Amino acid sequence: MKFGNSQIVKEKKQELGEKSSLKSVDLLSRFLSSGHSDENFNIDIVISFILAGRDTTSAAFIWFFLLASKHPNVENEILKEINDKSEAATFEEVKDMVYTHTTLSESMRLYPPVPVDRKEVIDDDVLPDGTLIKKGTRVAYHPYAMGRSEKLWGSDLAEFRPERWLETRDAAAEKWSFMAKDPYTYPVFQAGPRICLGKEMAFLQMKRVVSGMLRRFRIVPAFEEGIQVVFIAHLLSKMKGGFPVRIEERV
Repeated sequence: MKFGNSQIVKEKKQELGEKSSLKSVDLLSRFLSSGHSDENFNIDIVISFILAGRDTTSAAFIWFFLLASKHPNVENEILKEINDKSEAATFEEVKDMVYTHTTLSESMRLYPPVPVDRKEVIDDDVLPDGTLIKKGTRVAYHPYAMGRSEKLWGSDLAEFRPERWLETRDAAAEKWSFMAKDPYTYPVFQAGPRICLGKEMAFLQMKRVVSGMLRRFRIVPAFEEGIQVVFIAHLLSKMKGGFPVRIEERV
């Protein structure tokens, strides 16, 4: 795999060198053209962008659209918010999609794109509870399990309830504010110095896609009769057999 990736970088460098005016928009070309010539850096950063920015978002959408389809009241609230914005929603309008933001947060609480994450200790350290961890120890934390912890989320932890993320801003006007959880309670985007740099961009992208899709279409699960949804925890949160859907245009 490493050899294959190395060959791709070399070929792209050669292509860019032979065609200095080449207007290539792929990710690798952009990094190479910006002055990042180190081969290992370019391999690692492109793979990181693909895994962290593309695959995680698609994993989040699978469970979001499934949960939204199973809770018509939630989908209706999202639609009210979407239809209150212009069809080509501006940056500020997308940022202000509070209810959609809460629904995405709630779906990722139950089905985090990365269900388990691991770190390796680079120096001897002590955890907040006093546990000594030695250099070289591998420590894992489980966003999937944490999102279903009664201690963290209360007795209704199994319920898909976006309202748990809302607080009243203006009751008379039915205006709400998003009530964020601290990242150590909700480590979907990690926490501390390793927190995801693309977190806000990810939410903007997801809200824009949700707005564009649900404004025009209904996403209807199309499982064969008798098929049960099965969650599979690999590197990313997967659905066994994939997520078959029927796209219905809204009238």
